[in-house]
Amino acid sequence: MIPAPFTYKRAASVDEALDLAAQAGEEGKFLAGGHSLMPLMKLRLAVPETLVDIGRLTELSYVREDDGQIAVGALTTHGELARSDVLRRELPLLAHAAGQVGDPQVRHCGTIGGSLAHADPAADLPAVALALGATLRARGQSGSRDIAADDFFLGLFETALQPGELLTEIRIPKPSSAGWSFQKFTKRGIDWAIVGVAVQGANVALVNMGATPIRAGAVESALASGAAPREAAAHAAEGTNPADDLNGPRAYREHLARVLVRRALEESSARG
Repeated sequence: MIPAPFTYKRAASVDEALDLAAQAGEEGKFLAGGHSLMPLMKLRLAVPETLVDIGRLTELSYVREDDGQIAVGALTTHGELARSDVLRRELPLLAHAAGQVGDPQVRHCGTIGGSLAHADPAADLPAVALALGATLRARGQSGSRDIAADDFFLGLFETALQPGELLTEIRIPKPSSAGWSFQKFTKRGIDWAIVGVAVQGANVALVNMGATPIRAGAVESALASGAAPREAAAHAAEGTNPADDLNGPRAYREHLARVLVRRALEESSARG
């Protein structure tokens, strides 16, 4: 299908991007890699009147250590995340998960900020951000503010970003535990996860088990009470609301969640 007509503007800096977005109002959208937004536009599920292209803002593409945390620019691509020596050393969960996103073309163009701002519950990196306890930095006309990943994802394709705000950076504390794992089940390697799980220490987050990426609270509580991985994983489907669709009924996804959480916890324990 063909997208509805729109006005295209390219920003040369973050300040210009914010100015262009303010001019566009609520009918404007930022365009980064385009792998999330463009398919929605082709289906007319998103009909922005103005696209503000931020894809060439190199100032938002970086991975660096900063004051005891890891700072990741929102326009850092999945491929750059996967290859980052800093992430491989300090946040291997993020480096590994980024390397599992889509195919090489998607990893070359898609960005971490685009994935988080798009807020697709079937995407990998939003759940990873939850498991890592990330803080997302947004910048608007009135300045910058920090949003905890737990408070960022509000609904299907809905986030705490206000109109005209741009996600500029993801800040992640260095984990206190070396244990981590990322598991997902797909029909093909390049497909969205039918179910996925990200584990960092005692933090467990689920992919595609509700309208947003979610923390597996019942699993985390069981672990805090001293439960073994298999016992804790039995609670993986509690508090979730997976969809019934062509990939499988709700009961199938609940079963997958229990299996994948067990595998992830066991792998994480072996690493920790």
